[in-house]
Amino acid sequence: MGVLNLDRTPSLAEEELVIFNDSVARFFDEKAPESRVAKWREAGVVERAFWTESAEAGLSCLSIPEEYGGMGGDYRHEVILMEQLGAKGVDGFGLSLHNAIVAHYFLNYGTEEQKQRWLPKMATCELISAIAMTEPGAGSDLQGIKTTAKLDGDSYVINGSKTFITNGQTANLVVVVCKTDPTQGARGTSLLVVETDNAPGFERGRNLDKLGMEAADTSELFFNDVRVPVANLLGEGEGHGFFQLMGQLPQERLNIAIQGIATIERALELTIDYVKQRGAFGKKVIDFQNTQFVLAECKTEATIARVFVDHCIEQHLKGKLDASTASMAKYWVTDLENKIIDRCLQLYGGFGYMSEYPIARMYRDSRVQRIYGGTNEIMKVLIARTL
Repeated sequence: MGVLNLDRTPSLAEEELVIFNDSVARFFDEKAPESRVAKWREAGVVERAFWTESAEAGLSCLSIPEEYGGMGGDYRHEVILMEQLGAKGVDGFGLSLHNAIVAHYFLNYGTEEQKQRWLPKMATCELISAIAMTEPGAGSDLQGIKTTAKLDGDSYVINGSKTFITNGQTANLVVVVCKTDPTQGARGTSLLVVETDNAPGFERGRNLDKLGMEAADTSELFFNDVRVPVANLLGEGEGHGFFQLMGQLPQERLNIAIQGIATIERALELTIDYVKQRGAFGKKVIDFQNTQFVLAECKTEATIARVFVDHCIEQHLKGKLDASTASMAKYWVTDLENKIIDRCLQLYGGFGYMSEYPIARMYRDSRVQRIYGGTNEIMKVLIARTL
């Protein structure tokens, strides 16, 4: 984006990444124009064909090694994808969750057989993934989940329900957070993988009607005596699920911060362009000192956020991003995202309240950023533990 005019850190400014960034931008310009994204919003889901198109363009499993069917890139490639999804307004497309969250559970914790079994099909989007954590009675408190997986011979039998599951209507590979031993608290939690195409007892609930993110299929999922083979237990044994979740949550929270700053930068670019064109009282809206001061403050805060997020990306690439700093990035950037978008919307006047304007959609879509991935209140609890 051109609003901040910042040089990216050296590892993000490599020529290969600049070329990749341009190619991703072109792909979304060509394959996801506003008219097509609007149809996804109306339908409440991104069409399956777009997942296939994205895989054919080399955008699926970007940071998964080639030996498992991935693109052989690293986290920087996922960053570029997330930033371009934000910059181009391709809201609701769950590819980053598929790529930078679920695929990494398999890569980091799966057995060799599990990696060979699932990752290549994820890379082609033959398998579209989701992770089912949240339940009607358990959100940020993952230790409070009630879904059970009981061993019965050579299978686990899963019973329970999940809600607010991203990719819920589309996914046919779901990592389910279960209690394999309800008496052991966190140590009784395991991750079970359900291939939904052949899973009697698995049911999808309604595609939830949300305040924003209309194109994202967010669903209830039900497991009624769903049998999966013992081989579908992620990793080498029971009881590791909570620790697997904790290991991946810093990257998930950084992902949310990256999405937040990308949205901030898009909001500023669109708003600056708008106030330079819109007239009021015989002059352009940009000529009013109030407008200048508001946007000066927003640009300053956005610059600080960008520098901090890029610092976190660098730390993560070095394996040094701790949970507390990831929590800082998640809560602070998403709070700022909502603040800046609200101020930008105000500069549009009545037009800012109209759904046809991207700023109105960003206003709605951004609200959930402070909730999912762990609420911002939980982020502060985690940070406070380090004091």
